[in-house]
Amino acid sequence: MENKRISLSVLEEFSPSTAGQDILRYVNLPDFLGSEKETLLYYLGKNLARQLDITSLDDIPYIFNKLQWGQLDLIKDKRNQMIFHLMADTIVHKLQASIPVDFRMESGFLAEAIQLLTERVTECTEITNERLYRVEFKVLLFD
Repeated sequence: MENKRISLSVLEEFSPSTAGQDILRYVNLPDFLGSEKETLLYYLGKNLARQLDITSLDDIPYIFNKLQWGQLDLIKDKRNQMIFHLMADTIVHKLQASIPVDFRMESGFLAEAIQLLTERVTECTEITNERLYRVEFKVLLFD
C-alpha cells in the first residue's frame, strides 16, 4: 500500500457532522481493502441492509438520513427498475473534496434493501453528477 500522507486541510473539506466517518470511509477503508474496495464496499452495504429490520420502502430514506448519507428520494418506480436521487449538503462537501469519494456502500445497501422488500434479485449502479451535486442510483430488478 502506498504511504502517502494527506493534508490536515482535507478535514475541512467535509461536513463537520460527517468528517470522522468520511475520513475513515474514503481514506482508511480504500487503503485497507486495496484493489477490491469497490466490490467489498458494495457487499458491506448489502450486509448492513440485511442486519436492519427494513419493512417498507419508507424505511430506506429514513436510514440514509440517520446514517447521514444524505436525502434519498425515489424518482421513478417501474416494474424492473427504480431510480433514486441522493442529495444533501454532505454530498456537496464530499463531491468537492480533494480526495476520491464513491457511493458503492450506499449502492449495495440500496440493492439489498430493495431485494429484501420485493423478494426479487437486484443490482444497483450509481452515477455521480458533480455539476448538480447529486448521486443517481439505478436499481434493476430481475425475475
